[in-house]
Amino acid sequence: MEYRRLGSSDLDVSEIALGSWLTFGGGVERDRAVACVDRALELGINFIDTANVYGRGAAEEFLGEVLSTRPRDSYVLATKLYFPMGDGDRGLSRAQILKQIDASLLRLQTDYVDLYQCHRYDQATSLEETMEALSEVVRAGKARYLGFSEWSAGQIAAAQALPGVERFVSSQPQYSLLWRLPERAVIPRSREEGISQIVWSPLGQGVLTGKYRVGAAYPADSRASSDQMGWAMGRFLTDEIFAAVDRLRPIATGAGLSLSQLALAWVLREPNVAAAIVGASRPEQLDDNAGASGVRLDEATLAAIDAAIEGVVVDPE
Repeated sequence: MEYRRLGSSDLDVSEIALGSWLTFGGGVERDRAVACVDRALELGINFIDTANVYGRGAAEEFLGEVLSTRPRDSYVLATKLYFPMGDGDRGLSRAQILKQIDASLLRLQTDYVDLYQCHRYDQATSLEETMEALSEVVRAGKARYLGFSEWSAGQIAAAQALPGVERFVSSQPQYSLLWRLPERAVIPRSREEGISQIVWSPLGQGVLTGKYRVGAAYPADSRASSDQMGWAMGRFLTDEIFAAVDRLRPIATGAGLSLSQLALAWVLREPNVAAAIVGASRPEQLDDNAGASGVRLDEATLAAIDAAIEGVVVDPE
């Protein structure tokens, strides 16, 4: 496993990070979820990402229990806030930030998180209030660094320009072979601001693993077949995308990689990406994913990938 510096922080994070959206605390049975966390750490994956809203706190509770026996400095822990948690709790007001960080720390069974992230931008709260409250959290020792997910380039610039507040070190956008919108403005702005990307859905909700085929039923143990985990996959479950992924197969084989490794290595070709967040329902998936760390794709392979998926990618052009 290779590691990259996270923005302007002093955190070195594994190129492959373990996520918990739709999996831990709900979509994956506990024994398998424990096995996934254990295997990730064995593989050198030191970066674990979650959020208060995942399973309405269940993912954080699960991770708190599983990680409680591990040395706190042996992993980098990130969580988020913004989405509704019940009883009117949502957003990035000062009251919510101070309430939600304490609730997350309690569930995670830790005194601090390494990275505290705004899960989205809060249009109902002034940016000044949000950044001042987040800075309070850092200065109180409850979070080491700050990040955000799915903010625009303008929102990023405005936050980084505020005086007297802590600065963001990470951005968490959707980014994959099939979804390239961050290249338009978010990645260029982040480079200027000392911010790294930790990208979600680098495997296109699992479609880039190659498990879905034109005209075939979804595998029984796949995300698409799960009522709990398949609801977010709609835009990727098309025959056009399945056919494009089939065209990637010989490219992956020629590079000595699995399809998943090819897709992850493509994301990691971008120097501004510090880590690709993967979800796992089985430990062996992490064995395969970890094999993408350190892979360098040559220009011919990158060109072949672009030709194979032409017409189905969402890109900056």
